[in-house]
Amino acid sequence: MLEQLLLIHAETTKNVPLAFKRYLYDGIDWGSRCICITGARGTGKTTILLQYLTEKYDNPEKCLYISADHIDVAGTGLYRVAEEYFAYGGETLIIDEVHKYPAWQIEIKNIIDTFRTKKVIISGSSSLDLKRGKADLSRRFAYYDLKGLSFREYLKLKEKMEYSASTLDQILLYHAKLAKDISSVKPILKLFDKYLNGGYYPFVMEGETVYLQKVMNVIEKVFYEDIAVIGNLRKNSISVLKKLLWIVATSVPFTVNIERLSRELGTAKEYIYLYLDYLEDAGLLNPVHAEGKGLKLARKPAKLFLENTNLLAAVGGSLKTISDTGTIRETFFVNQLKQGYQVRYSNKGDFIIDDRYTFEIGGKGKDFRQLKDGKNSYVAADNIEVGFGKKIPLYLFGFLY
Repeated sequence: MLEQLLLIHAETTKNVPLAFKRYLYDGIDWGSRCICITGARGTGKTTILLQYLTEKYDNPEKCLYISADHIDVAGTGLYRVAEEYFAYGGETLIIDEVHKYPAWQIEIKNIIDTFRTKKVIISGSSSLDLKRGKADLSRRFAYYDLKGLSFREYLKLKEKMEYSASTLDQILLYHAKLAKDISSVKPILKLFDKYLNGGYYPFVMEGETVYLQKVMNVIEKVFYEDIAVIGNLRKNSISVLKKLLWIVATSVPFTVNIERLSRELGTAKEYIYLYLDYLEDAGLLNPVHAEGKGLKLARKPAKLFLENTNLLAAVGGSLKTISDTGTIRETFFVNQLKQGYQVRYSNKGDFIIDDRYTFEIGGKGKDFRQLKDGKNSYVAADNIEVGFGKKIPLYLFGFLY
């Protein structure tokens, strides 16, 4: 069994790309004994694992990569694989797609509790199952979540344009200088439009013509291989989930009304809440709650967005619809800001960040009338290369990670 896994390891680790590393790579404490990397399908978790393996270990006798959904692994069992490999002298075991292995939490817990001098790194899609596992294993694992490409990363990967990430405060203070430096190199607005439609997932490097079809494939796999299995859902429930996602995708943006959704989908309200959780955990939805405290922060979000603008483009293409420009802009803003900041829906503007900064999102003609010139109020404006004062190019918020 081990010989076969070593052969598979050797094939998998050939020609690992090392020139480009995701933002998360340097943020992981690789010295931790137990590491878990989560993230939506297609965001590049496997590549990060293989990059670490390639740079840190020179042969599979020290570190072994396996995928939990491989037939040999499934047939043998995770614990048995670990037992044999560590007895062989292995130091680190990397287990990819761990959420696809039945009752993975039990065997992983047994592995790390039994082999206390060995290192275990696992990864899997952001799903309800992994979140349940986090509750059981939180004391043992260091957890990291990987998002799709930021606009900054897209420029580096696709256009070889390299810039450092900026904090939100740096963008607010120095946006004019940052924008001048960036827009002087290439037509940044054209590149931003390409990113919004087809640049969030690293597999953009595999070809632009088939990119949106691959995004649709990701959505289908999330429905049928992740949510359906984890939630033990029947086919008719998957159809309801699809309709729910399509409703959000074609809204401007979607204002949450659970009772109306329940009627339209012919599903009880408690299932609507459950399905919304599934879609969020699987990396397909981004809920935004209203600002406030206590009862105002109830379970129901104020607005629902698709997790990223490429999902909008893919779903819109499949439905032969064109997404609203305002929805695209707000989807991008929410997606990029949620990486490191608290985003809530504001009754004074569009969004309030960390209960401190209020933003209105719009085109280049957007003014401050709705914001009433508040002290910490800003406009994130699309279709401008360089801003002024408190009017900031929307694309710059793609440089936060």
